[in-house]
Amino acid sequence: MFRIVRFDMLLKYIALITIIISIGIYTLVQTYWLPNISLFKVITISSIVSTLLILLLLTSFISRKIWAILAWFDNSIFPDLNGTWEGVIILEDGKEIPAKAVIRQSLLATQIDMHGETTKSITLETTPTIEQGQKKLYYVYRSTPKTPGWPSYNGSTLFDIRTIGEGDKKKYELSGHYYTDRKTIGRIRLTQISKDSGNDVSFY
Repeated sequence: MFRIVRFDMLLKYIALITIIISIGIYTLVQTYWLPNISLFKVITISSIVSTLLILLLLTSFISRKIWAILAWFDNSIFPDLNGTWEGVIILEDGKEIPAKAVIRQSLLATQIDMHGETTKSITLETTPTIEQGQKKLYYVYRSTPKTPGWPSYNGSTLFDIRTIGEGDKKKYELSGHYYTDRKTIGRIRLTQISKDSGNDVSFY
């Protein structure tokens, strides 16, 4: 199964970068500060460097910058979907209901908060994937209706991810059929309107 991050490659790169940085720091310290420093100090330096690298990669701000740089060179990389989204939920009878969503995505997880005029949904599971070159997002959720006493229900959607526009106007669209355990079906279509995932998109 495709993942945003290949952890085997990530660990190899972290190990290699850690060795290079640690040797560089050791050489500088030995040359300009402590000429008698023990070579075993490289182990301590390596531990500190690797910890800092991992923390930086897990920080959303840093990881998104690296993500953007890599995506600029390689279009096959899974896109950064962080941001605010607006669109519609199309019911089985063709009726359209306005919908808004906030997506918070890191290298390790994707969280979608979906809001409609009559319901709110939280993420149970998301899985990014690339199938035959097409980027997709599996989304399993639990919806809670606005009306008190109405039971919650679970649903799933397989979003197709499309790119709209170019350059600074480039944004993404998510579109896919949904299925629920209430035996209802329909379609969801969302368009990214902002890369800010801190907006309030609730209807109520």
